Amino acid sequence: MSKYYITTSIPYVNAELHIGHAMELLQADVLARYHRQNGYDVVFATGSDEHGSKIAEKAAEKGVTNQEFVDAHVTAFKKLLKELQITNDRFTRTTSPDHEKRAQIVWKNLSKYIYKNSYIGLYCVGCEEFVTEQKAKDNNGVCPNHNRPYEQVKEENHFFALSTFTDKIKQAINDGTLQIVPETRKHEIIQLLNEGLDDISISRSKEKLTWGVAVPSDSSQVMYVWFEALLNYITVLGYPDSPDMAAYWPADVQIVGKDILRFHAAIWPGILLGLGLDLPKKLYVHGFISSEGKKMSKTLGNVVAPADIIDTYKLDAMRYYFLRHIPSYGDGDFNWQRMNEVYNNELANELGNGVGRVAAMISKYQDNIIGEVPPAEHDIHEYQLALQECRFDRALEEVWEQVRGLNQYIDAVKPWQIAKQGDSVHLQEVLALCVSNLLEIAALLAPFLPDTSAKIAVMFKDGIVRPLDEPLFPKEQEKPTQK
Repeated sequence: MSKYYITTSIPYVNAELHIGHAMELLQADVLARYHRQNGYDVVFATGSDEHGSKIAEKAAEKGVTNQEFVDAHVTAFKKLLKELQITNDRFTRTTSPDHEKRAQIVWKNLSKYIYKNSYIGLYCVGCEEFVTEQKAKDNNGVCPNHNRPYEQVKEENHFFALSTFTDKIKQAINDGTLQIVPETRKHEIIQLLNEGLDDISISRSKEKLTWGVAVPSDSSQVMYVWFEALLNYITVLGYPDSPDMAAYWPADVQIVGKDILRFHAAIWPGILLGLGLDLPKKLYVHGFISSEGKKMSKTLGNVVAPADIIDTYKLDAMRYYFLRHIPSYGDGDFNWQRMNEVYNNELANELGNGVGRVAAMISKYQDNIIGEVPPAEHDIHEYQLALQECRFDRALEEVWEQVRGLNQYIDAVKPWQIAKQGDSVHLQEVLALCVSNLLEIAALLAPFLPDTSAKIAVMFKDGIVRPLDEPLFPKEQEKPTQK
């Protein structure tokens, strides 16, 4: 059985997870479900990033310990995974003893590329990142994401000789060993590599930060959170000695947001090359989601939580909107009016109505007996190709071509007229063909809309119609108010 390993980035648990996190989890879930459906032995890993200055700051503000703070957020994260029906097989916590132990093994195995040196630079606590003088100047000395001045930091840290791997990383990306999609993100990272990678600081002084994984053989330092968190992708497999590491690495797909491209397309490959490990096969980089056309902000009152959408429209409708109407290769927007239109027009009218029409006609004309269902004959190559390319929107468009085609077929052949003419054999052939199409649609939708897919399959299995208690997607009459 072929192996398939997929990961998401691991969210930093200093705040509530938002719809951007939800979208990334849904994308990974689709690929995991699709590959299981096609017989792969899948490991789907996600987890939580729990160390660093921001965590320590927030915990102090709340008057709780660092561990108590991250425990509460991880509980909320796992609740969200259940609400979204995410089928992850592994969940790694960077505060777990196993991760910390294996991260220290990584450090030791990279030791020939690690050296100690003094560092002076501008640092944003909110981003947990040093910035260049030029970037600080462009931002007038204030981080635009956190609205706080950059801090001048001088300390002695451990450095990773990332510059050593610049040419090898660039070659791997150019020759497709590490495929980066979409192409725009590949060009972005190649431009960075053409400028040359600098060695990076990978530790912090314990005088300034105690909340982190201890650096082996140096009690004065802890690992820099952005270095240590990246290691989760192999520590969750039991690096270096677990059979899972040998079985599942390299990752088939790693999904990340465009804001952390550099970490995953430059720093992470450098670490792997230093360890003598293969690079991931594919890095899929998604865009951002705005709300009502603007960046989500509590001040603007346009923050949308996943639960808000699920409570109004149910989970499959949310999954559909985010996977079809947020561009897979770009930024997208969520707004309630558009959600309402998509729900009513596409899910209720097109899919729900198509299913309902077929079921009602078989019930009315054939006493719920379908008869022999012919095999599906649609070409699904474009659907399969879209999923290989992480084009979730395009894959669902292919499915919807079939949904609309079914409704057009019904309108063209008019089964009700065939029934009036008394041609029961022809009527049964027509309705059985409709059922064949619906069962194929259900199978194609299974990775995207698992509940809907299962309901359609149950309705028409075994040659008998089993009507649902209510429509697949009861119509929403009014636009919901902003939550």
